[in-house]
Amino acid sequence: MSAEIIFSSIAALVCIAPVIIIGIVQYRSKEPVGFWSGKKPPQKEQLTDVRAYNRKHGLMWILLGVGFIICFVCGLAFGGLVAGYLCMIEVLGGILAMIAYHGKLDRMYFKTEDSNRR
Repeated sequence: MSAEIIFSSIAALVCIAPVIIIGIVQYRSKEPVGFWSGKKPPQKEQLTDVRAYNRKHGLMWILLGVGFIICFVCGLAFGGLVAGYLCMIEVLGGILAMIAYHGKLDRMYFKTEDSNRR
């Protein structure tokens, strides 16, 4: 195993570990979690199911981290450059997918005006 592979593996794990930790913390949280940096998380009263909302957000982050690790490991079999390209594709595609999924979760779990009247 070359020094390049060891160094890049350590760097990748150090960079992706916070993403997985964020996912675990959100998954286990009792209070509603946020997604965007700087945007306040919703209030409990605004959501229909806080636990499901948090778990799906947490899984979203965990899957991004695990997907990154899988792309990195698979890419190493073909060389460091391929691993780098796969990781870039995973991160860019993953972030775009997370943005879309966050919007879907908001539509699924935010209370509407109709549900507040009941």
